[in-house]
Amino acid sequence: MAKVALLIGVSEYELGLNPLPCAVKDVKAMQRVLVNPEMGNFALSDITVLKNPQRQDIEDAIFNLFHNRHKDDLLLFYFSGHGIKDDRGKLYLSSCATKKLNGKLVTPSAVAGSVLHDNMNDSRSQRQVIILDCCFSGAIAQGMTVKDDNSVNVQEQLGGKGRAILTSSTSTQYSFEQEGSELSIYTRYLVEGIEKGAADKDGDGWISVDELHEYASSKVQEAAPAMTPEFYPVKDGSKILLAKSPKDDPKVKYRKEVESRMNRGKFSIPARRLLNSLRLELKLALEVADAIEAEVQQPYQEYQRKLEEYEETLLEAIEAETTLSETTLNDLRDYQQHLGLRDEDVALIEERIIGQRKPSASSDPRLLGEVGDLANQFEFDVVTVNAKGERINSSRGRAEFFTEDLGNDVILEMVAIPGGQFLMGSPENELERDDSESPQHTVTVQPFFMGKFPVTQAQWGAVAVSEKVKIDLELDPSNFKGDNRPVERVSWNHAIEFCARLSNKTGKNYRLPSEAEWEYACRAGTTTPFYFGETITTDLANYNGNYTYGSGIKGQYRKQTTDVGIFPPNPFGLFDMHGNICEWCQDEWHQNYNEAPTDGSAWLIENDNHLIRHLRGGSWLYYPKFCRSASRLNHDRAERDNLYHYIGFRVVCAVGRT
Repeated sequence: MAKVALLIGVSEYELGLNPLPCAVKDVKAMQRVLVNPEMGNFALSDITVLKNPQRQDIEDAIFNLFHNRHKDDLLLFYFSGHGIKDDRGKLYLSSCATKKLNGKLVTPSAVAGSVLHDNMNDSRSQRQVIILDCCFSGAIAQGMTVKDDNSVNVQEQLGGKGRAILTSSTSTQYSFEQEGSELSIYTRYLVEGIEKGAADKDGDGWISVDELHEYASSKVQEAAPAMTPEFYPVKDGSKILLAKSPKDDPKVKYRKEVESRMNRGKFSIPARRLLNSLRLELKLALEVADAIEAEVQQPYQEYQRKLEEYEETLLEAIEAETTLSETTLNDLRDYQQHLGLRDEDVALIEERIIGQRKPSASSDPRLLGEVGDLANQFEFDVVTVNAKGERINSSRGRAEFFTEDLGNDVILEMVAIPGGQFLMGSPENELERDDSESPQHTVTVQPFFMGKFPVTQAQWGAVAVSEKVKIDLELDPSNFKGDNRPVERVSWNHAIEFCARLSNKTGKNYRLPSEAEWEYACRAGTTTPFYFGETITTDLANYNGNYTYGSGIKGQYRKQTTDVGIFPPNPFGLFDMHGNICEWCQDEWHQNYNEAPTDGSAWLIENDNHLIRHLRGGSWLYYPKFCRSASRLNHDRAERDNLYHYIGFRVVCAVGRT
């Protein structure tokens, strides 16, 4: 059994790529905690460090890390530098010679993510930890698997076998360096979590990979909300033990209490007194306690500093240019991204200073022209949970929408969904996935509007009384009654008839979503199995809580639908995308994604008479695995005498009028 690490930092680059002074320092910091016998306990001779290497040196070192290893070896790969995607969305890790021509990556100058991927898959090691602190690092997890060997001897001191991939950002996000810090944001908190023992959440004296990710992720989200670190465990990879932690250290105990008591960088009066009593009980010097509190407060203070910097920049821009030009607005958006701030972070500043928000990513100009200026906006809380289903973050979201008056005080709310690209399907390492979710492929989706909720029984009734287009509609088909519950016992043909009548009633083009549109809208920029994280709980969605997903826990089995909108929405502001009711899509059923469209359109054949159609989202009746963003279900489209009380639908409105 051995513990072997390869640490790579690239700070210096050719023209076309900005230098990253923190990258080489990141490597030194990681090496420091790994070789410490009280922390990582790696032998210095088993750690290879590359600073500003050439591409071939990186590829040779990757081969040496994974080649000729034993099954119970622990292998750690760490990279800090530029992560760059090519035109196909594939990730490349930079070398010191990496360059761009006309804004495009010269691929032979960088290391393809597939090189790392292939060496990992070819290795006999059953314990692999990959840490990427670079832009678009989440893209590396596509198609990750791990070799299985039931004969492996699980070494207790190394924890579970498998693979764990930790990334500083999603496959579509940038990563940031932190002003005033020698280290990049993500690595800073990885090192802090190990060095201070702060990541040892359960206090067992060990820091597992999932604990380290949870700690670093929560801190990064406080300091730079636009970054979303991601975690991709395979098998029991999340339980790999990466470092030791002092079990009875009074400083660690005090720090954990500070973490739990702090609220938005401050303490309540009772919390302050509790901490004072604890400090005396633990016999900590006042200056030591103050230093711990300052470290814990630092991410929030960094966030406040960025807000102040953005406000100052906006004020100066307005002073120089009373009416901000489109060029200035674009520059302002880029500056906001540079600071790692989201639209919702700066919204109050903009409203206070200029009385309105600047155009944002969700305000797609192709959508704005369709329904006026989309003056209606709503705010909501976006929840993120860890692999156990525990809430680790809550942020404020905002979306634009318009309403349709359906009569009799019944309205339909349609949320603006911006256009964009996403990776459709599930990676091979996703738990309880199905082969029908392969192969993953990049899809470009045009902007559209989508129902904030599944169609409710009140909305169904308001439209079902309209003039018939092709078939009759029952006015009250649902088994579980309630105006605000989703309509169910609805066939695909019934849903198509509803859309036709709604289009005639409103003069807009309403239809069912394509399967690609549905998954894109559900994910809302996330790449985890569920839009709120790695698992699902019955506090987050309505499904069969007698069953669990991953490391999640059992919950309530309600055995019926619930009113729409009572569970947390996704980052686009859509509710009930997981569970409650299965939702029809336009597409005909296909066994996998081979030859699937990549433009977001529905996958149909010419006669459009295929009987089997797609369902998405799972329902109150379903196991959690069927509620995943990527899960695909199907059903006969035709009317039946025995319609199912777990099938409904949600409408979309295309850009352009009928």
